[in-house]
Amino acid sequence: MSEEPDKDSKTEEPSAKKIRDTIEKGDVPVSRELTNVFSVATLLVVAYFYLPSFAISLTQSLQGILANAGDWPVDTPSNTMNLVAAIMKMVILGLAPVILPLLVAGVVSALVQNQPRMVLNRIAPKFNRISPAKGLERLFGKQTVREFFKSIFKFSAAGMVATIVCLSQMDFVLHQLIVESVRIPASVQQLALQVLTVLVLTIAILGAADLAFVRQDWWDKIKMTRQEVKDEHKQAEGDPHIKMRTRSIARDRARKRMIAQVPTATLVVANPTHFAVAMRYRPLEGDTVPRVLAKGQDLIALKIREIAEEHGVPVIEDKPLARSLYKAVKVDTDLPFEFFVPIARIIRVLMDKERSLKK
Repeated sequence: MSEEPDKDSKTEEPSAKKIRDTIEKGDVPVSRELTNVFSVATLLVVAYFYLPSFAISLTQSLQGILANAGDWPVDTPSNTMNLVAAIMKMVILGLAPVILPLLVAGVVSALVQNQPRMVLNRIAPKFNRISPAKGLERLFGKQTVREFFKSIFKFSAAGMVATIVCLSQMDFVLHQLIVESVRIPASVQQLALQVLTVLVLTIAILGAADLAFVRQDWWDKIKMTRQEVKDEHKQAEGDPHIKMRTRSIARDRARKRMIAQVPTATLVVANPTHFAVAMRYRPLEGDTVPRVLAKGQDLIALKIREIAEEHGVPVIEDKPLARSLYKAVKVDTDLPFEFFVPIARIIRVLMDKERSLKK
């Protein structure tokens, strides 16, 4: 079983395919601290707009229960449970506007970081999850240790900031001992908002730093070794040996097809041993201009000449013309315009020769 390449060997930037495959597997950079930023910011908004009315409503409900205590007997466990259930119902209904925004904040923080996608293999059961060895490895792995120290630093920073804010407001807190009790909730709300505001700013800084770190760590993790780049290139482009073999077979088939057309040629222009170009011109069969049937160099040129001579196709030796034709023309195409005059002269000589033989 091959070992996972270490980070030192991953010197190449990840390809677009590697990034796409990694994301499709559900391996995306996610910062938990950014989620905490959205959650605490949501708590700040809720505390500012909703908590005062919630506190007043809950207080009035509890006052109603206490004012009618006779209607809530607690002489039996079931009656006590009914009272507790009623109070819990009021609290839960009152906190629903707080819980729902927190859920929305969690979803928004996830959408901000990555696009939503369904990855079924992430929720598929994996038997290595119940392995004690794998469990210990996850428990004491680098990722777990890093998250542990990161949490310690985060809570320490948040606690320190909250303590500093509270200490700076110590006179304000002590002053609440001599104010009317009805004004204390508003004062507590004011202090809580100050603490939450500073916490949001602190966690936002930590979240931005954590997001940058998580994304850079994810990028470094998906970097590729040079061998992986070569293997991916082979998969995308095909094995070079197979491609070479395929091209060789295609050239061989094209060569055979080209040689098979030589017997139908009208003439062959050749350099004695190096170049040969076979052309066909039969106006009665619909040819408006000469058409190139075959061309070759060295051994193929000799093969073209051999087949042409076997089938009585005239071979005209003209070194400059043969070399120029070989470089300029393509097989199965019409003769280029610049060669019309010299080829027309040759064809005319051949036609005159043919007429003289018939006479």
